[in-house]
Formats: sequence, structure tokens, C-alpha cells
Amino acid sequence: MNALEIRDLTKCYGDFTLDHLTLTLPSGCIMGLVGENGAGKSTTIKLILDMICRDSGSVTILGRDNQKQIGLVKEDVGVVLDEMGVPGCLNALQVGRIMAGTFRNWDDGTYQSYLKRMDIPTNKQFKDFSRGMKMKLGIAVAMSHDPKLLILDEATNGLDPVARDEVVDMFCDFTRDEDHSILVSSHIVSDLEKLCDYIAFLHKGKLLLCEEKDALREEYGIIHCTSEQLREIETSAIKGKKDSPYGVEAIVRRDAVPVGTLVSPVSIEELFVFMVKEAK
Repeated sequence: MNALEIRDLTKCYGDFTLDHLTLTLPSGCIMGLVGENGAGKSTTIKLILDMICRDSGSVTILGRDNQKQIGLVKEDVGVVLDEMGVPGCLNALQVGRIMAGTFRNWDDGTYQSYLKRMDIPTNKQFKDFSRGMKMKLGIAVAMSHDPKLLILDEATNGLDPVARDEVVDMFCDFTRDEDHSILVSSHIVSDLEKLCDYIAFLHKGKLLLCEEKDALREEYGIIHCTSEQLREIETSAIKGKKDSPYGVEAIVRRDAVPVGTLVSPVSIEELFVFMVKEAK
């Protein structure tokens, strides 16, 4: 069973359209949803969680329709949004007591261990938390009711590098169970490159690409050449290029370049930036 299946998902606003998005997250895997601000990442997550009405398409979470079986879905999904809706007067212990009455499988011992692991103060009011501390509390809550799927919207935003590294380790530990999966959106591509099994690129509401991370690294590379040499490569094999006075830097499919051409490794961030620039 797949953790998440999205089919032809569409949402139209006045100046933006999420355009027939289709992607699948297999169980036991982590998918990174990458896109610049305004690409449609948060819209996609809100549609998955049925927080806004879709115009067309379908969403299946852990084999259940996200609209018809939302009560069952809620128990198995841990969510961290860009803004955590916690009253400012509450502290972390009070938040835990509220969540214990919200989720049937709430585990206070697990919650307390996450509070300790992430150095979250237990008596400080939420309104006095830094942005990074708020995100860490949201992660602790999301992971403390035995979820099978985590849906995280910019969950590493506001965290310092040390905290981000620890959170990434926590997510990796979570998916060691083959029944656990994660969908995480971010514009910090380096975090997703370390964490994810699959990468999905969104740009202006359109899915540019969705593949296994390791397959992307194997399939694409960077070449430095002249404009004339680049014209010898089929256009469909070129994912993006950048001209300079010294020649052309291009991301291409490795199997499409002439024999003997030096092809350098490409990072996921470089691939994304080049593809977005090409799309523009």
C-alpha cells in the first residue's frame, strides 16, 4: 500500500493554479516537495489535509480517501505546518495534556522524550518561543501519537544547523519502520538532499519532475562546453543551461552526451535551480 496517492489534483485561484498534480509516495519512504516561494507546496499540503476545497482530482492517504474517511486519517497522520496553531498562553506540558485528549494513541512518554531531546522548555509560554522552538514543539507533537505518515510543511525552517541536523536524524529513524513515511516540503534543498528517497520539483503549480533521488544523480550531470557543442545534444536531454562569457554550463542526461565528454556530478539543488530557470 502506498502512503500517499495524488491524482490530477487541481486548485485554481485568481493568479495561481495547482495544475493536475499527480504523484505517489511509497510506504517506508521520504519524499521532498521542493519549490520556490509560491510554487504550490503549501497549497498541495492543505489539499492533502482537506483544509481547502479542491477543484478536481483525488487524494488517498494510507489507502483511505482524504475526504470520506478524514477521522481515521487524522489518527495516523502527524502534521507540522508553517504556523502552529497553539494559544500563546500555553506551555509545552499543557499542550501535551490537550493532545492526550485529541489522539487515541497519544504517548506522553514519547512526547516527554522528544521535549528533552530537542531541549524544549516545559514551563515557558508558547508566545515566548522562538520560531525554531515553535517548529520543534510541532515536530514533537506530530511524532508522539504513533503516526504512520508525517506531513511537514517547511518543518526545518527557523532551525539552526545543529537542530536541523538532529531533526533530520529523527526523521530518518522514524522511517526505519517500513510502515512509516514522510512528505516534507522545503525550499532548503540541502536538507531534503540528505533526507529524502524521492524528490518532487514544483514550479508555478506544475510538477516539473518526480523521481528517486539517487536515480536523479545517476541520470543527470553537469557539462561545460561551447554553444556549438551543446547544440549537438538533443534538446529533450537538456534540463537547464547557463550562458557565460566563458561558454555554457548545462545539466544534461548522461546517456545523451557524446562519448568522451567530461560530466561532473550534480546536486539536487543545482538540478532544481537550473530546471526552474529553464522553465522561466
